[in-house]
Amino acid sequence: MPDPFFDTSSGRLVAEQVPGDNALAMSVSELSSALKRMVEGEFGHVRLRGEISGWKRAASGHAYLCLKDADAVIDGVIWRGAAAALPFAAQDGIEVIATGKLTTYPGRSKYQIVIERMELAGEGALMALFEKLKAKLAGEGLFDAARKQPLPHMPQTIGVVTSPTGAVIRDILHRLGDRFPSHVLVWPVKVQGEGAAAEVAAAIRGFDALPLDGPVRRPDLLIVARGGGSIEDLWAFNEEVVVRAVTDCGIPVISAVGHETDTSLCDFAADLRAPTPTAAAEIAVPVLADVRHTVATLAHRTERCVRRYHERAGERLAALVRVLPRRDALLGPQRQKMDDLAGRLDRALERRVTLARARLDRDAGALRPAVLDQLVVTARHRFEGASRLLDSVNPDNLLERGYVRVGAKATGKVVTTVAEAQAAGAITLQFRDGPVDARVERAAGKSYTAAKPEQPSLL
Repeated sequence: MPDPFFDTSSGRLVAEQVPGDNALAMSVSELSSALKRMVEGEFGHVRLRGEISGWKRAASGHAYLCLKDADAVIDGVIWRGAAAALPFAAQDGIEVIATGKLTTYPGRSKYQIVIERMELAGEGALMALFEKLKAKLAGEGLFDAARKQPLPHMPQTIGVVTSPTGAVIRDILHRLGDRFPSHVLVWPVKVQGEGAAAEVAAAIRGFDALPLDGPVRRPDLLIVARGGGSIEDLWAFNEEVVVRAVTDCGIPVISAVGHETDTSLCDFAADLRAPTPTAAAEIAVPVLADVRHTVATLAHRTERCVRRYHERAGERLAALVRVLPRRDALLGPQRQKMDDLAGRLDRALERRVTLARARLDRDAGALRPAVLDQLVVTARHRFEGASRLLDSVNPDNLLERGYVRVGAKATGKVVTTVAEAQAAGAITLQFRDGPVDARVERAAGKSYTAAKPEQPSLL
């Protein structure tokens, strides 16, 4: 009997309601909604164990992934709030246990799990994540020995990043006080749980950002410390943000996380790893008594060296004194030479005096009174002849005989021609008994008349 619901013999082109058929046609949306209600009602709370694959963080903050095992795969989504609260950095290949609810996504006709919480599937998965992150950071060179900084021998200020309430800070302060009392700055942080890694990284970067000359002294050394615990308890010190803060820090860092058998990525990144927080304090500073003993020993050795140097210098001086010649032997020849030169000097002076006296006697004989009188008479005659010659050529003597000397009034230069007188305009006439000012005027017949200014003209 043909199935009335799937009758292919009718060959109908348009769908019609078949008598007795009460299954109405559903829309795709109606079917998707029904499936969604069924899946969410049946699987409102599930926990799935699987390996993360295809992890992707969208710009909106939501995360998308797949959970898979050997035989099946299911899509998953983590909304932004839950993704921000994840206690570890999710990545492909990590086995996790995801808690959430199943739902469908009608837009693609598929079901998926909306993850509300995700945890690592045991310590094995945690160690796998640890090794994977360690290999990644080591590949970037963050653990290289060349990046390590030497620790200061006696730091004046020590910064400690740890919980302010635990036994760790008390142990560190107690050991520092016993060994070498130092100035300690504590940056309180959470060392476990959500947000611990971000606080530890911020504290390290905060210490590194302190100015050298600021009101709060920048530490010379940092200690990042936490007590022992499981790998889960210490996980904040395996976070990438903490590792990068340690490697970027310009202050030398000692990592003291957990007990001696515990290892964190912070230990690999730090400049030095201490097995315990107490050991970190011992490494950070020397023993004050040892320092004082060393200083005293060095002072004693220095004193002995100085004393020995002085003694050896005295011995060398005494040896040199023994081989040096006597003073008389050194100065005898010089003394004898000085006496010889002194005798020669006396004789030379006596001879010079004798020669000078003879020359003086000779010159004195040449200066007899008769000779001197003749020299004086001769000089007088020469003087009188020169005086008469000067009188004969003196122009002022001509004035006594009625002559006049004409000069330009402006310059005082002697005027000797008509052209010079006309060019001068104002002239001075020098008579025997004094000067007279005059001016030159052109007269008829090309004659010139000299007239005294502001007086009747002289004809």
